[in-house]
Amino acid sequence: MELSQIETDLQNPDFQYRIKAIVALKNYLPEIAVPILIQHIQDPEFLVRTFVARELGRQKTSESFAALLQIMRFDNTPNVRAEAANSLSLFGRVSASHLVETFFRDDHWLVRRSILAALVEMECPEEVLEVCGFGLEGDDAAVQEASVDGLGALANSRQSEAALAQLLTLKNSAAEYIRVRVAYALKHFDTLEAKEALAQLRQDEDHRVVGAAMEDLIS
Repeated sequence: MELSQIETDLQNPDFQYRIKAIVALKNYLPEIAVPILIQHIQDPEFLVRTFVARELGRQKTSESFAALLQIMRFDNTPNVRAEAANSLSLFGRVSASHLVETFFRDDHWLVRRSILAALVEMECPEEVLEVCGFGLEGDDAAVQEASVDGLGALANSRQSEAALAQLLTLKNSAAEYIRVRVAYALKHFDTLEAKEALAQLRQDEDHRVVGAAMEDLIS
């Protein structure tokens, strides 16, 4: 799409035209695309802002990084904030501290799950361990489950022992949905303690926990 057409479509009241124009900017160099994208980080349509956040992640400049930080911190729609977090993670470890900070501050489950998944993908074990601990202290089941899964993802990292220690405590959780996730997470650890904990969960009073713990034994 020609740049003149992009600029025309970005003024169209139909947001679908604006989305197509935003996507078309991926074919342009950052010095052209980023200033235009930044002009639309407060578009009235949240889907447009979502695509703006996505495209800013493709354009790795200091300006796009700063714009994504602004979106992640201040946009009023969780989907947009989550997309901004995903895009920030594409910048690598430089974004990790900002993602952790937002995890602590933004209590929406979608944002927190997106940040946790991004940190796991980025292979930041210390940060993953930190946010998992914080997520488990909250009362959001979706975030708690993701946090248990995050601990399991640390099995082959330098935080393996600390992650396993948390899982061994969580195997006695009063919430069956936590014990189910713990059963899956423990399978990533090849230690005697993990195997003993799994054996205990196979005797759990809740059939869903038993099923999760035994799943790999059933051919």
